Amino acid sequence: MIWCDRLVRIFTAGGVEVQALQGLDLRVAQGELTALVGVSGSGKSTLLNILAALDVPTGGQARVAGHDLLTMRPRDRLEYRRRTVGFLWQQTSRNLLGQLTALENIELPMRLAGTGRGSRRARAGELLELIGLAGCRDRLGPQMSGGEQQRLAVAVALANQPQVLLADEPTGELDSQTAGEVFAVLRTVNAELGVTVLIVTHDEMVSGQVRRTINIRDGRISTEVLRRAGTDAEGGEAEVSEEYAVLDRAGRLQLPGEFVRALDLRDRVRLALEPDHVQVWPDDAPGQAASGARPDGDEAQPVGEEPQPDGDDEPQPGGGAEAGHGD
Repeated sequence: MIWCDRLVRIFTAGGVEVQALQGLDLRVAQGELTALVGVSGSGKSTLLNILAALDVPTGGQARVAGHDLLTMRPRDRLEYRRRTVGFLWQQTSRNLLGQLTALENIELPMRLAGTGRGSRRARAGELLELIGLAGCRDRLGPQMSGGEQQRLAVAVALANQPQVLLADEPTGELDSQTAGEVFAVLRTVNAELGVTVLIVTHDEMVSGQVRRTINIRDGRISTEVLRRAGTDAEGGEAEVSEEYAVLDRAGRLQLPGEFVRALDLRDRVRLALEPDHVQVWPDDAPGQAASGARPDGDEAQPVGEEPQPDGDDEPQPGGGAEAGHGD
C-alpha cells in the first residue's frame, strides 16, 4: 500500500542544503496499523507530508495505493488527497471547522468530492456510530471535549473512504486516558474498515500497542520492532517484542545507538561472515579470521551472550556485536 524506494528530500535555506530524507526505503502492507517514531528532525514529518502529497520529494520513488507521488500533476494531487488518503493533524483546529456541527464536518469532504446528499448523510451517520459520537451529531466543535474533537477528526479524515489514513501526532495534545480513547478509535477503523493506518507519534502508549513500530533516524529507517502473541515462562499468554535493524537496498544498516556506545564503535568496524550471521568488531580489536576466532586462539564471544554449557573452556571476553537471524 505504501512503497518508498531510496527517497530523498533536500531543503535549501540561506544557501545551505539540509537532507531531511537520505535514501529512505519503506514498505507498509495493505491493512497494517503501523507507528513511525523518531526524534525531532529525524525526517518523520517530512515523510508523512510526502505521503500525503503535501510535499514533493527531491529524488527516489514513492507510491501509495498505486499512485506515483513524483509524477502527479497539481489536479491529481488534489484528487488524491480527497479520495485516496485521509490526514489527521495533531491540532484539532486544523481538522475541524468550528462553525459546523459534527455531522456537517463529516459531510463537508463528501460535498467537495461531489457525493450526493443522501449518501453523505448515511456515511456520516455510520462514521459517528463507529467512533462512538452518535449523540454529538448536532454539536459544534467548540462544544466538544478535546478527545471528542479528535475522534470526530478521524471520521472526517475517513469521510471519502480513503485507503490510507495518515496521522501526525494525533494524541500529542491529550492526556493519557483521552489519548487511549482516540487510539482505540484508530484501531477500530483499521480493523472494521480495513484502512491502512500510519501514525507518527512520540507517545510510547501508542507505539507500544501496534504490531509494527518503525524508527526513523537521520532520514533513513533504522530499526523496526515487531510484536506478536506468544507465551511466557509459565505458559501463559504474553506479547513478544523483537527489535530488528533494517537493511536497505544498498546493503546499509544502522547499528542501535546503545550498541555503538557500549563498544565505542567509530569510523570503521571489522566484519566477519559466519554461516548464519555477521560479526561486527571495533577497528582496534585484534584481526579476525573468517571463522571469528581471535589470533590468540580464543573463540569470539558476542557481547552480552552467556557461554553455552557444552563443556568448553571458561567464558571468553566479548569484543564485538553480532548481527544474525533466527526464527
